Amino acid sequence: MREAREEPAVAHVDRAVQCQLSAHEGGGHFGLLGDTGLYGTALWLRWHGTDEAELVVLPDCPVAAPGPDGEGCCLFAGHAERHTWEDAPEETPCTS
Repeated sequence: MREAREEPAVAHVDRAVQCQLSAHEGGGHFGLLGDTGLYGTALWLRWHGTDEAELVVLPDCPVAAPGPDGEGCCLFAGHAERHTWEDAPEETPCTS
């Protein structure tokens, strides 16, 4: 949490941040804010319903799609629901 608060790239949180998890009922929501600069971690915004949001640094999800050229999941380790490569193919890649 301290690392997230010290992250200089996030001066304010845009209200347009959307949950990156596949469609789900209840539970927490997570919006990707950016790369932390540390290998294998990213800065996320976490919130529940309309409650206050918090910045968290989370490790990247290590799971990749099956096959030799399997696309990596763009979410965080231990996320609920589906991996990003399991969603519809028209989804934008996590690098955009």
